[in-house]
Amino acid sequence: MKGITVILHLGTLFAAFFMLGAAHAQATRLADRPQVHPSTQDPSVLVTLGRIEQWESLLSNWGRWGPEDQRGTLNLITPEKAVAATRLVRDGVSVSLAHFVSEEEAIDSQTFAPTRHWMTRVDPNTGEVLFALDAISFSLHDGQLSHMDALCHYRTERNGEKVIFNGYPQNLDERGCKDLAIDRMGPGYVTRGILVDMPLLMDSPWLEPSTPIYVSDLEEWEEFAGITISSGDALLVRTGRWAKREQDGPWDYAGQGAGLHASVLPWLKERGVAILVGDAVNDVQPSGVEGLRRPVHQITQVIIGLPLVDNGYLEDVAREARQRQRWEFMVSWQITKVPGGTAGPFNALATF
Repeated sequence: MKGITVILHLGTLFAAFFMLGAAHAQATRLADRPQVHPSTQDPSVLVTLGRIEQWESLLSNWGRWGPEDQRGTLNLITPEKAVAATRLVRDGVSVSLAHFVSEEEAIDSQTFAPTRHWMTRVDPNTGEVLFALDAISFSLHDGQLSHMDALCHYRTERNGEKVIFNGYPQNLDERGCKDLAIDRMGPGYVTRGILVDMPLLMDSPWLEPSTPIYVSDLEEWEEFAGITISSGDALLVRTGRWAKREQDGPWDYAGQGAGLHASVLPWLKERGVAILVGDAVNDVQPSGVEGLRRPVHQITQVIIGLPLVDNGYLEDVAREARQRQRWEFMVSWQITKVPGGTAGPFNALATF
């Protein structure tokens, strides 16, 4: 009996250790999971799925520019807006807003598809490069590529059907999107760019991961800069993602990054922002909206028809703007017409 008792005690002890180990493992997994910024749960800014559902009607631009429109809020960049933007050029100094892909193996590189660059005229026997010709392949949504999302990139459901902006069905095949693809969104644009430099406003080199940006922050920046964001503007929101990466190295910015909180969505519609450029994924991550990872993407692209640029490179334009203490400038970019593309490289310039 003593032997049986000892075995039972050992079994109980083993079970206790096992449960303790499992609890520790679960606690570790929870600790490693990106944490929602507590301010996003404040009732004054809290966004729920119910609120998102309301906004699908209240913020809709479906039909605003006609039933066949493929450009969304890019229609707000009128010829008059483009001409006015050219008058902002005083110094003739241009900087790029683009960051290109890298073959670096990192958590923010080669996402969705591998990046490969190779010479195409090579002697198969000696390996000698015979001529200066090359090729490259990469994902249009790569974590290091500044890219403009096409309006077919996100969808919602209406009456059991998958639909995209303006009520188009989301028709996809191996060649891409049938409607609202990047090649349907115009040749390119010139408009006024407004930089919102949040790290400068907060006297920091960058915003810490998961820091949300609210309407109050955007309006505080307007007061600081003496600028009012208005219809047809390109709104550039700097969080300092690239500055942090340069000093600290890559991290999972797509899962734990600073960005706009969903409560800014009505404000973006009201101000008539034509294109939104972020230096990460635009949405604060985690979003703080339970059940929806990227609410800013969801509502801007599907409901408002507002194109987003992810991974914009905003370090150079921030430097030039600070030197001049001038936060408005001309922005110009051409659209790479990837047939059926869900995105395209954002080859943009800011000119002061």
